[in-house]
Amino acid sequence: MAGIFRRPVLAIGLVITLSLVAVALLSLVWTPSLPSKMNIVQRLKPPLGPGGLLGTDQFGRDVMSMLMVGAWNSLSTSFLAVALGATVGSAIGVLVAMKRGWLELITMRGCDIIFAVPPILSAMMLGAFLGSGRFTAVIAIAVFMVPVFARLTLAAAKQIWARDYVMAAIGIGRSNGRITLVHILPNISNQIIVQVAIQLGLAILTEAGLSFLGLGMPPPAPTWGRMLADSQTFFAQAPWLAILPGLAIALAVLGLNMLGDGLRDVLDPRTRT
Repeated sequence: MAGIFRRPVLAIGLVITLSLVAVALLSLVWTPSLPSKMNIVQRLKPPLGPGGLLGTDQFGRDVMSMLMVGAWNSLSTSFLAVALGATVGSAIGVLVAMKRGWLELITMRGCDIIFAVPPILSAMMLGAFLGSGRFTAVIAIAVFMVPVFARLTLAAAKQIWARDYVMAAIGIGRSNGRITLVHILPNISNQIIVQVAIQLGLAILTEAGLSFLGLGMPPPAPTWGRMLADSQTFFAQAPWLAILPGLAIALAVLGLNMLGDGLRDVLDPRTRT
């Protein structure tokens, strides 16, 4: 634990990330007000005023409550998407590294095709068939994450397969599956963990973009992206409606990127001191 705080980037990223997660979890049991409760009399009240600590929106809803619940909706969607993408992508990468040959060629070309389609566009196509909602956002983001983790895992696993101790395990008759479980996965897990932290920041940005376009969770469930979209009309009159969710998104991405950079410094033996 002391080692964490000797690395300022890791410590700051961890504090920011855990604070946002704590706020998201707190919203499940408590918020200052119901985020869907409207009070037209209190509409567009500024922060630190009679409308509440962070003011109210155009319907008189408490902005602080919406940000708290939006933290849960945005973070949980992003976490689910990255978890799904990391699991499927890592499994594909490990399998391809074990088999190689034509399977590796097909996998790499498939990754290139997926990378050519931005997640926003894939979400729009999925939305045409599945409708907007959390499921559509999770699948759209996860599909884009799969090739990221597949390529990372494949490259890392190929290096481990060339190590002497793996060659020795092959020589004594160990199966490919056992070698993968005993030698490959433990030695590439650090790189996967670092990549998960980095991709979470990208997933939050993507989820916010999907919600901004109306492809995320349907109303009245608040998300940071939808709060930004709803604030456009009232920016001159109530700029806090755009500034606050924008700051929340920026803070979440900053914290996760710093966490990823810090974990890379700690877990990568080439940079460890």
